[in-house]
Amino acid sequence: MSALDQVLAQPSAGRAAAEAVLGEGDDDEAAVIALRAIGLSWKENGDLARAARALRRSVALAERTGLSYRAAEARMSLVVILADRGNTDSALAEAALADSVLTGLDRARLRVNLGLVLGRIGRTAEALDALDASQPVLAAYGDARWEAIALNLRGIIHVYRGAGQTAQSDLLRAAHLTEDGGYRLLNAIVLGNLGFAAHRAGDLPSALYWIDAATQGFAEHDKPIVTVLIDRAETLLRAGLSTEAHTTLRQAIAEHERTGFRYDRAEHHLMWARAALADGEPAVAEDAARTARGMFGRQRRTAWADLARHVEASARFAAGERSPALLKTAVDLADRMAAAKWPVTPLEARLLAGRIALALNRNDQASALFAQVARHRNRREAEVRILAWHAHALHALANGRASAAERALQAGLRVHAENNAVLGATDLRAHAAARGEELAKLGLRLALERGDARAVLRWAETWRAASLRRRPVRPPDDEQLAADLAELRRVVADLAAVEAPTTLESSRSEVSRLNAERLRLEAAIRDRSRYARGTYAPEPPFSPAALAEVLGARVLVEFVRLDDDLHAVTVRDGVVRRHRLGSYAAVLKQLDVVRFTMNRMSRRFGSATMQAAAVQAYDHSRQVLDGLLFGPVRRALDGIAGVAGVAGDAEPKAAGAPDRPLIVVPTGSLHALPWTALPTCAGRAVSVTPSARLWLAAANAVEAAAVAVSAGPATGDNSAALGGSATVDGSAASASPATGDNSAALASAATGLGTVLMAGPGLAHAEPEIAALAARYPDAVVLSGDQATAANAARALDGAALAHVATHGRFRADHPLFSSLDAFDGPLYVYDLERLGSTPQTLVLSACESALSGVRPGDELMGLASAVFALGTRTLIASVTPVDDSDTRTLMLALHAALAAGRPAAAALAEASAQTGIGGFVCFGFGG
Repeated sequence: MSALDQVLAQPSAGRAAAEAVLGEGDDDEAAVIALRAIGLSWKENGDLARAARALRRSVALAERTGLSYRAAEARMSLVVILADRGNTDSALAEAALADSVLTGLDRARLRVNLGLVLGRIGRTAEALDALDASQPVLAAYGDARWEAIALNLRGIIHVYRGAGQTAQSDLLRAAHLTEDGGYRLLNAIVLGNLGFAAHRAGDLPSALYWIDAATQGFAEHDKPIVTVLIDRAETLLRAGLSTEAHTTLRQAIAEHERTGFRYDRAEHHLMWARAALADGEPAVAEDAARTARGMFGRQRRTAWADLARHVEASARFAAGERSPALLKTAVDLADRMAAAKWPVTPLEARLLAGRIALALNRNDQASALFAQVARHRNRREAEVRILAWHAHALHALANGRASAAERALQAGLRVHAENNAVLGATDLRAHAAARGEELAKLGLRLALERGDARAVLRWAETWRAASLRRRPVRPPDDEQLAADLAELRRVVADLAAVEAPTTLESSRSEVSRLNAERLRLEAAIRDRSRYARGTYAPEPPFSPAALAEVLGARVLVEFVRLDDDLHAVTVRDGVVRRHRLGSYAAVLKQLDVVRFTMNRMSRRFGSATMQAAAVQAYDHSRQVLDGLLFGPVRRALDGIAGVAGVAGDAEPKAAGAPDRPLIVVPTGSLHALPWTALPTCAGRAVSVTPSARLWLAAANAVEAAAVAVSAGPATGDNSAALGGSATVDGSAASASPATGDNSAALASAATGLGTVLMAGPGLAHAEPEIAALAARYPDAVVLSGDQATAANAARALDGAALAHVATHGRFRADHPLFSSLDAFDGPLYVYDLERLGSTPQTLVLSACESALSGVRPGDELMGLASAVFALGTRTLIASVTPVDDSDTRTLMLALHAALAAGRPAAAALAEASAQTGIGGFVCFGFGG
């Protein structure tokens, strides 16, 4: 029995011992046992075809030599192999043959394997009976390993049946048994299923934590991690991270193809279909779901085949089909999936059927279907409650009760916000907003249809940039995160040195090694940050009246998009108006031209003729774009009555009167528009903010701070608080001499007072620009040369009142939280900034395109510029387009001259741009 005992711990060694036994004779009981050991070893190594062949030889030899019990033992092992290869009918047949022979502990183990097969084919009640019967027998025999397997399988079935707490209890017990018994590989499997259970319960941080722990366990044993990859892909998909989900699915599919685990291929196709549907690719989704349905059918997994049919039906609906045939399919699916005890998908199918019935003018049927789903508004699962409130809203609309529909949509979005509150990481928060998209869009549509401008503004603000209203939560293992960030900086710096043109003997292998290490560290930082958990703090409703009161003389223009229809809401002197602007696609066409030509002009690319053509195209497109965006709202901007005779309209602007300050709230790709390039914004104080609610919060914070300052004694001198001169400089570029001891300067910076000036590497204008500004701010902390490290910059920036950073900024579209500013020793990442107590109240980034952000559904922004608003920054001045280095220095010096003269940031930038004739920079946030 030694070879059989050795197989689980050391499959290759156990197989070698078994083959040695076979070499001594292949027709006795020892040979039967050896063949079974060889089969189990191949299973452990992931080669199911060889495993099945060896076990069948064991069965045949045992039967030929009259060893019926040994044959039954081999059949017990063969059950799982056949199930993994997708042959569930044969697996059940082998289990039945073995069950008639085995007794005691062996029969309990067989029942565990039988439970696995029955659970997979949807016969969950029978599976639970088998597992319930086996578990106490295994416990009585003290068989911790098989008891853990039984608990693990039972936990999975409870997850599918929606019994989350029971599932977690079984899985935690299994985790303890495997941990205490030293069954490390089985422990990894259980941890992965704890992640699966957490994902199904909506606890994404815990899901990712358990899945990553499982991945590490599998890696330690050099084992295939297909199941864990599938669970990770499903969790990422639920979090809205469809690109990462696709990448993970490709890994899983490749691993399955390599190992021969054909059973789960159907689930891969189903997951791929769901990911394609989430990405807005209904044709791809329908094709993948149809393939999955065929595979499930061949495996006799009818309940799973219905899941695939549901995705097919959803894809057809997303592609525009509204037919009686699709309606019948959705209704039948809802009934069958409910009978199969799926917890959520029957409600999704019934909601889908109701929407199809409504489109076919079968209002009574639609109303009945919506009512069936709406009854579940008090269920425990957030996912179900959101569906139920959506159905309740559609039920109200089908019965002509628009106000009730809006209240239901608001309730659904509250559940969505509560559920998302557990997410502490910025990227999870931003991507998860997509799950509330349908509810928010329906509410916005209702407000637009009734022409209620205040309601349009309220609905737009309900969903817009919600992740920026909460500070990111630091992950539990913050020290490890800091160490990984420091190591990543070192690797990136080494990579830059190896790839530099001056490096004559750069090694391709070294570049490959460093890139692999960079990717590993980035994944570790990204994953660890996602373990952070947030808490729910309800927000007061957004009040247009409160906004109007704080705006004062300013005018707000908030852009709102519903499909291709672009609208604007203006707020001026307490009057809120809605304006239809036209096609969003038409606006994007002109935006692309403006950005392209500004890029060409700033880089002075091409001949003089090409430059002249670029200037002409730029001037034409910015005029057209200005007309599309501001033409319909011109009356509101200038104070001219938009509709004759409407009470409350402001007086028209007097001739020669200055333009009022403008607050702009963009949507979609308009976040990348250099607004100051438009004629309407030229010379005007313009502040661009992610949302009106964020601007209002910043305005209230500024006012509260001003009140606090006026209430205390004014010294008129902050030099003592700043610790005197706080210059930290590693070169001769500083206006003040270096003290030789940087610690005091950095310590004073860490008090969160005063000004920080930083010159990063590789930017021609940085050193002279910072030297000139140091003369204006004699008490500033100055970082340049080898003192401008990421660590020094982070300490100095933390809590500063004003910071000016002249260095290269890099936007990472693939993962915006790895966007960065160049420091002397490598990049200062968004992840670094999220570890600060607070970012500077006013931040100037003197670098090209440093304000670019990734835009997600709900106008959720991710990038360097957007991140600082969640961390304490009230005003940011940065560029969304390339700007010539010499022009940048000229503009920055003029900007700070205006700031020093007491001008608010937005007005200072407008004056500096008008004075120098240099554009490209935008004031974001409050702006003063």
